[in-house]
Amino acid sequence: MSTVAGTRIAMPCWRESRWLAVCELALVVSLVFADIHRLVPFSKTPFYLVLGWVSLRLRRARWRDVGFSLPAGWPRALVLGTLAGIVLEVFSSFAVEPGLARLFGKTADLSDFRSLVGNGTLLLVVLAANWTLAAFGEELSYRGYLMNRVAGLGRDTTRAWLASLILVSALFGWGHVDQGLTGQVQAAVDGLMLGLLYLGSRRNLLVPIVSHGVSNSLAFVLIYFGHYPGL
Repeated sequence: MSTVAGTRIAMPCWRESRWLAVCELALVVSLVFADIHRLVPFSKTPFYLVLGWVSLRLRRARWRDVGFSLPAGWPRALVLGTLAGIVLEVFSSFAVEPGLARLFGKTADLSDFRSLVGNGTLLLVVLAANWTLAAFGEELSYRGYLMNRVAGLGRDTTRAWLASLILVSALFGWGHVDQGLTGQVQAAVDGLMLGLLYLGSRRNLLVPIVSHGVSNSLAFVLIYFGHYPGL
């Protein structure tokens, strides 16, 4: 609060400063670079979650404020998320990935998952990690935290949310660098669709969380049976 000619003028709080948001996004990009150079143990997602939690706490907000709550009519949202996850996986694996493979001349690199073929014990471990780190963790991180943070830089206008959808989806794809260019673009398209589900659900995370979990679960089951395209 400052005073000019006897008039009190409210100054923006540092908690809502754009510079704070820019610093947070710089940390996110730094984590991607660190992951590319194998400097991040296991997964970036826990680091994103910690950063998101700290950011929300500093701004006196909660995960609920970015959509992590049960919406009214949540059983319908569960069904919608399940159906959307099935459609997402079929579209991504049998339309997007083959099309990108023809475009770039190479399928997505899924060599990290070859040990999953026929391994029931590993399948259970991967499914558990999928629902914790990918479905919940990545949706909280990318759609919940990052999309809101980027849109906030543009004052939450319609254009800001559109830019946020595109930029965060691209970041989501970039984070799959170990799957090659085809895998990265495929993941970016998946991120775009999950982002649209988030926005279409009035920025509630339940539908994209369920959709993400179901889509990945179907992919891992297909890999287990050796029927995933390009494996």
